[in-house]
Amino acid sequence: MRILWVKTDFLHPTTKGGHIRTLEILRRLHARHDIHYVAFDDSLDPEGPQRSAEYCSRSYTVRHSAPRKDSPAFLGQLAAGLVSPLPVAIRRYRSATMHRQILMLLAGNPFDRLVCDFLTPAPNIPRMSEWVLFQHNVESAIWQRRAQQARDPVRRFYLRLQASRMRAFEGRVCREAGRIIAVSPKDAETMRRWFGASRISVIPTGVDLDYFSRPAAEEPRVADLVFVGSMDWLPNVDGVTWFVRETLPRIRARRPDCTLAVVGRSPGRAVAELAAKDARILVTGTVDDVRPCLWGSTVAIVPLRIGGGTRLKIYEAMAAGVPVVSTAVGAEGLEVSSPGNIRLADAPDAFAAACVELLERAEVRARQARAARALVTSRCSWEAAAGAFEDVLERGHAPVATAGIRQIDAPIRESTSCAARPVLLREGAGSERLHE
Repeated sequence: MRILWVKTDFLHPTTKGGHIRTLEILRRLHARHDIHYVAFDDSLDPEGPQRSAEYCSRSYTVRHSAPRKDSPAFLGQLAAGLVSPLPVAIRRYRSATMHRQILMLLAGNPFDRLVCDFLTPAPNIPRMSEWVLFQHNVESAIWQRRAQQARDPVRRFYLRLQASRMRAFEGRVCREAGRIIAVSPKDAETMRRWFGASRISVIPTGVDLDYFSRPAAEEPRVADLVFVGSMDWLPNVDGVTWFVRETLPRIRARRPDCTLAVVGRSPGRAVAELAAKDARILVTGTVDDVRPCLWGSTVAIVPLRIGGGTRLKIYEAMAAGVPVVSTAVGAEGLEVSSPGNIRLADAPDAFAAACVELLERAEVRARQARAARALVTSRCSWEAAAGAFEDVLERGHAPVATAGIRQIDAPIRESTSCAARPVLLREGAGSERLHE
């Protein structure tokens, strides 16, 4: 098949769960199909376009500058979010140039399938009925949970407004899409119930079993507890700060010297201050390889209260032989069983008790780790996930893409902060593997 794949970013450095999922699936599809990949270019980090040959035949960059979240321009976007019908998280990536680039490709190339990866490129997509929408999560569910967890009434009001607009936008896109690919049966059911979407297929979540297999030699000690995740993603920040505030003191009532490692890129001030105030907390920032942090810890925690889709970090910890304690939201959509191969707890007391038991009882810890490794070994290969994705495309569940599109969406006006120009890049090179 000849496939046009559109996303808002390139896949290196691979620091997010969505990056990992798309990269692993595309690498396998690329071995058998002709992949053309369109994404925004990050001029500050050329690694993404340079390494795109690992997963596509040709890549096309669109220059686009979404304001940094600590910039005055972003504050302007937040203000505009009070009146714009588009949620800010989507409006940031609206691009007339990407829209034109897609139209140019469709006019000149007979593609067999079209894939919109994530909801964020959707405003730039002509005729969603021609496209497969790859939904890594239900965005509306994330925004709804963010609003529910907000303490400040002004912030809660704004988040509720954004959640409402996200639900309206996501519902329209899901109803228009030719086919939706979800990553869990729960997400699929939510989209059917909330949006009235009916053309939905589900693929499994994968993990690289060989990559995460624990080495024979012992790794240097890192911490008792480890959390792995991008620390510029609000659900991760909320989960870690909640854990340190509500749960860690309960653990230390039993184990005063308990240590915690927070591993992930771009920790903001709220996370950095956790380590500044407590010498037993390590905040690493970006690491080239998360595996030594997993292997050098005793228990992996996933204390998320906000989220959607499925958390790759749980399967990665399981593949690494590290027992996991998670909230129900953290493990949502995964085929796990508590207390057999994971411990699930939402209340601080219960979460702390599960951590303490695993820290203190080596035989319980080993039994859970073996069961978890057996689970991911039997069900969770990336080959299975990519095969399921490929099957959806090959069975023709979405309309065959036309060579040209006459009827398109209303013109998109480019903001002054998003001036862009499409560039065709040469194929990149390299094989280094980075993980969230």
